[in-house]
Amino acid sequence: MPTTGPADLQQLRDATIERRHGDRIYTSHLVRRSVREGRRVRHETIANVSKLPPEAIEALRRALRGEAVLAPGERLAIENPLPAGHVEAALAMARRLELSRLIDRRPSKERELVLAMVVQRVLEPGSKLWMARALSRSTLGAELGLEGADQDDLYGALDWLLERQERIEDRLARRHLRDGELVLYDVSSAYFEGRSCPLVEFGHPRGGKRGTPQIVFGLLSTAQAARSRSRSFRAPSTTTRPSPASSTSCAGASSCAGSSWSQTAAW
Repeated sequence: MPTTGPADLQQLRDATIERRHGDRIYTSHLVRRSVREGRRVRHETIANVSKLPPEAIEALRRALRGEAVLAPGERLAIENPLPAGHVEAALAMARRLELSRLIDRRPSKERELVLAMVVQRVLEPGSKLWMARALSRSTLGAELGLEGADQDDLYGALDWLLERQERIEDRLARRHLRDGELVLYDVSSAYFEGRSCPLVEFGHPRGGKRGTPQIVFGLLSTAQAARSRSRSFRAPSTTTRPSPASSTSCAGASSCAGSSWSQTAAW
């Protein structure tokens, strides 16, 4: 077998030769080099590597082309091992629903924070403190440019969102409600931990949790369960429902968007 030096390696190439003998085809994998002698070019076989495994032959072929061949894990470092697939799926659906534009027409950090809370609520719900930590445990924070956001930022975004609740509900009504469409309304209650919320008071514990403040909330939606409005109310001895005109049918998107609410004793 001819010997080669380091300078000769640049002239080496792989060659695959197929020969037919009867009905059978024999394939040979050779390492060859071309040598010019005057006006002639002579091909020399350096090695027959046909008995090597296919992976080794492919690695040798890549090496002869000047490509880097790495062992598994060699020279590779995992720089960002954060989960991403579920985040991409949720954000793709949010874009399809135009959720950002529904929240607010103008891009802002608060809008991205609200979107992040909605997406995280779908992926894995938790407290605001937990959500703030979860932003850095997946690609959600980086996707929305919210690296470093904490729970105070999330609570601030909720205050910002509250100021836009009427406009968001109007957009939902225009998107989902049609003339004469049936709308559904219901109220429920839940116990509340803490004393700082102005809407909570002691009342009838529907959930069976006695000795804790209660909060009553109502939800208006279409028959297809597209939510149009939601409200929270003081708990003691009152239940809340919309006026009769808005609880049975919708006379137009604009009228449902501005439907009135009244409190009646029902506790």
